[in-house]
Amino acid sequence: MLAKTPDPLDVMVGAKIRIFRIHRGMSQSDLAGKVGVAFQQVQKYEKGINRVGASRLSRIAAVLGVSIGELFGSSGDKTADLKSPFRLLAERDALRVLTAFSRTTDPRVRRAIARLVETVADLQPARSGAAKRLPRRRRTAGTQT
Repeated sequence: MLAKTPDPLDVMVGAKIRIFRIHRGMSQSDLAGKVGVAFQQVQKYEKGINRVGASRLSRIAAVLGVSIGELFGSSGDKTADLKSPFRLLAERDALRVLTAFSRTTDPRVRRAIARLVETVADLQPARSGAAKRLPRRRRTAGTQT
């Protein structure tokens, strides 16, 4: 018998649930408790292994503060889209970081990368008005950056 593979739409919906959950600072256990399932079930939803039924999808969307449509595609609400974590994917450098991160398989290295990026972001002065650029370091012979 052939192994059943997850439907791409279920995988996409699960990935969006995960992104919105993380963006809201919720654990899988938090979300599970609020929608009435075990955290293992949330894991399966997020991986696309199990399909999310319509009523449960509605509860998940409500807990995450998004519309059901946002779990499938764009909300159509431009102000909500500006706050969406998916907006970051349109930024070239963010996509470069994510692409490089996806090539990393060691969980310790992945956590270290996340901590590094968070630390650098926390050290940046608050931006006001136009975007400020940090000066680029000059490369000198014999040094690598």
